[in-house]
Amino acid sequence: MATNKELLGKGIKYVTGSLPLLFIGPSLIYNAFMNQHTNWHYLVLGIGIVACLSAMFLIFYGLKIIMKGLFND
Repeated sequence: MATNKELLGKGIKYVTGSLPLLFIGPSLIYNAFMNQHTNWHYLVLGIGIVACLSAMFLIFYGLKIIMKGLFND
């Protein structure tokens, strides 16, 4: 049972690419709720939500690719 190193590397790239978004997204959401007196807080909140959702998608997609690489699916 050999692992496919190309798929494994690709999956790890997706997971590591999501790491900055895991920190940026909640920070932007917090910033949007703390600055509700400005007109830009809806835009910042939307960007934060999109960053969190894209981080979740990248993690799940990266883990899916890693599993394919490990188990030769």
